[in-house]
Amino acid sequence: MNRYDLIIRGGRVLDPETAFDAIADVAVKDGVIAAVGDIAGSAEAIIDAKGLVVTPGFIDLHAHGQSLPADRMQAFDGVTTTLELEVGVLPVARWYDEQAAQGRTLNYGAAAGWVFGRIATMTTQQTASSVAGMGEAMRDKRWVEEVATPAETAEIVERVRAGLEQGGLGVAFPNAYAPGTGVKELSELCSLAARHNVPTYTHIAYMSNVDPRSSVDAYTRLIGLAGSTGAHMHICHFNSTSLQDIERCAELVRTAQAQGLKVTVEAYPYGTGSTVVGAEFFADPAFCQRMGTGYEAIEMVAERRRLADREELLARQQREPGALVLIHFLDVAVNQRHRELLDVSVMYPGGAIASDAMPWILGNGTLYTGDAWPLPDDAVSHPRSSATFTKFLHDWVIERKAVPLMEGIAKCTLIPAQILGASTPSMHRKGRLQTGCDADIAVLDLATLKDRADFLNMNRPSDGVKHLLVNGAAVIADCTLLRDARPGRPVRRSVTS
Repeated sequence: MNRYDLIIRGGRVLDPETAFDAIADVAVKDGVIAAVGDIAGSAEAIIDAKGLVVTPGFIDLHAHGQSLPADRMQAFDGVTTTLELEVGVLPVARWYDEQAAQGRTLNYGAAAGWVFGRIATMTTQQTASSVAGMGEAMRDKRWVEEVATPAETAEIVERVRAGLEQGGLGVAFPNAYAPGTGVKELSELCSLAARHNVPTYTHIAYMSNVDPRSSVDAYTRLIGLAGSTGAHMHICHFNSTSLQDIERCAELVRTAQAQGLKVTVEAYPYGTGSTVVGAEFFADPAFCQRMGTGYEAIEMVAERRRLADREELLARQQREPGALVLIHFLDVAVNQRHRELLDVSVMYPGGAIASDAMPWILGNGTLYTGDAWPLPDDAVSHPRSSATFTKFLHDWVIERKAVPLMEGIAKCTLIPAQILGASTPSMHRKGRLQTGCDADIAVLDLATLKDRADFLNMNRPSDGVKHLLVNGAAVIADCTLLRDARPGRPVRRSVTS
């Protein structure tokens, strides 16, 4: 008789790749799923999953937290793999070494950070590979506003190439934060990505409801780059970058996909975004017209205070460009039309759910990376940092039944794994509940699964994740965090020696 490390008994097991949906057992041995079905063997530990749903752990393609408190909050959201792909990091090898040294609760990985290559090449600034570091580097805006010289372009491309050869998961491409970038540079980077068979993870160049430089303009450019270079162009936060033009943007993407172009999308289930106050698009004199909102839509996260006017915005950009803000772009709480627009991105066929989770900061504006659990009372971020996946499943799948359960689980697991699969072979073992796959597993109580975080209480963990395994090791057991758990492993492409 086989002896396993763990057996999850009697749950409703869902595997989105094979469409397996049945009451079954799942056995785990040495961090891998050893068997699925009616398992007669014994185990060192048993989880009684009767009445519960057993799924692959969720894969977040877009998570900026990358820290112990961020991992813990995402664990209660069902996440087992959390990746920094939109902004990325440089140098890539150093970042992976730092994560391994500190120990991570969840699996982790990052793309090669193009903007950090631009900052290093075009300015004298030393900056951290983080959203806040990118914001602080906006003190010298040459990298934001100017076309690189041919020599600078060659150096930027070389820095990104080195990041890919150190195992980066693709090219992080937040184009909107450097809107002055020339198309020659963009095309070189996309061709680099195509040669390495990796995606670009793109924040489109423009976010606006108004031509010129509208979101529709930016999506047309992105699709053109996919066609002209052969690159896989992955669209980050389809919802927030499309604003109120999401229906037309979705038409463009559907047409590109039907023609065989490598274009994929992700979205998060909120009408509010988050970034740094130094973002160049806030400084546009026509911001209100272009975004369809006023400056009061910009909220300082640490202070929980909305900006009064353009004068205050510009002062903040000078004083603290790396400070985190919320941007309320759709009023989904009261506006039915806005809820319908959010549906277009969240329910896009074949699209992934991804959080764009932000770092955790304290009320005084400092980054929080400590060990306290629960998080300190004044720790704030964006509710999506706590509750993206549970909110999507509760609101769209369980309550509204707008998305079938298996499809909803696929958007959180299989689809993100497939977006990475061609370039990162280890992702073929994630996002699936099959023999031989990594034992990244969520055991969910659909009756209680619900987001608890909101814009007044951002640091409340979600309910309903009864158990969470990362590489076969328990991170959550009976709804309780195991504080010493550090089973996270790197997700990384092969390193070129």
